[in-house]
Amino acid sequence: MSDATPEVPQTAHDDAIEPVVMPPASVGRTLRNQRKAVLLGIGLVVAALWVSIPLGEWRIGMFLAGGFALGLLNHLITEFAMQKAVASGDAVTRQAYAASSLWRLAFISVLAFGLAFLYWPDGAAVMFGLAIFHMIALTLTAIPLLREVRKA
Repeated sequence: MSDATPEVPQTAHDDAIEPVVMPPASVGRTLRNQRKAVLLGIGLVVAALWVSIPLGEWRIGMFLAGGFALGLLNHLITEFAMQKAVASGDAVTRQAYAASSLWRLAFISVLAFGLAFLYWPDGAAVMFGLAIFHMIALTLTAIPLLREVRKA
């Protein structure tokens, strides 16, 4: 099997089929595609530390920032996995997608629960940070989709 980028047929125009070349998955492209999520994650980390340190609750702020960072990591890994699946040119089955998601979520969850358990009660802020990031990221993802549905 070669490392060449696979060609996927786009559409048939009369007798000619124009191939669409999918670029390979890359971290740089993932970061560019998820620019808003990266800025959101950085903003939430800075806000958590900016608010908590002057209040004397730096540990809670650090764990909350850690939860935001884990949420951003999950978001970026999801984008990268989707890029790899599309670039491979193979049809992604539901089972393969579910297995990939399960392993990714298991890793993030075990890490978050481990931190929460080891540093209880302040460590519980990791779980809150993860949940808050996911709610905001889901909202940012849903808004453009809802606009498209409204247009249709």
